[in-house]
Amino acid sequence: MNLTAYLKDQGLFTSQECTTIAQAFQTEIIPKGETIQEMNKYFQRVLFIESGLLRTFYYQDGKDITHFFFDENYFIAPVNSILYNKTERYQWEALETCRVRVIPYEDFLALEERYPKLNRLIIEFLINMLDLFSQKLNLLQFQSAHDKYKSFLTMYPNLSNRVSLGSTASFLGITQQTLSVIRAKKR
Repeated sequence: MNLTAYLKDQGLFTSQECTTIAQAFQTEIIPKGETIQEMNKYFQRVLFIESGLLRTFYYQDGKDITHFFFDENYFIAPVNSILYNKTERYQWEALETCRVRVIPYEDFLALEERYPKLNRLIIEFLINMLDLFSQKLNLLQFQSAHDKYKSFLTMYPNLSNRVSLGSTASFLGITQQTLSVIRAKKR
């Protein structure tokens, strides 16, 4: 869904306001496999994903660990950079070719002043992120490998065929072999 349609769908803005807000964002096409944000760097932009799939990840003991996935109709922003003026802990990668709408954070703040209802979208975004963190914490701490995969399918119902086995396994904190066995049993 494009940004204008998404804003209209929220029911917070007039048609003209949706158009004006969307026009403040630039369109970027990010090829599959491209890094959007590097770890330990500053990133001061807000993105809205119109199409495609991103993942955030980090390295631990030389292993690539998936943190989260973000697909269509998600806003994503580098919390450490924009709120705490710190470098980012996670790297962002396009798992598919992505069409994103991008705005510098300072310009987004100016839009927010002009359209205070944008605060509601920010609050919904933050609540959604807290919910994702809570779900992931629960699955990592308390669930069997099989239940972790079931939770993944609940959290991300349309990603099972879009995400590699390795990225899914690292997100769940299990081996690829274990995940392969679980997936084979589900068929």
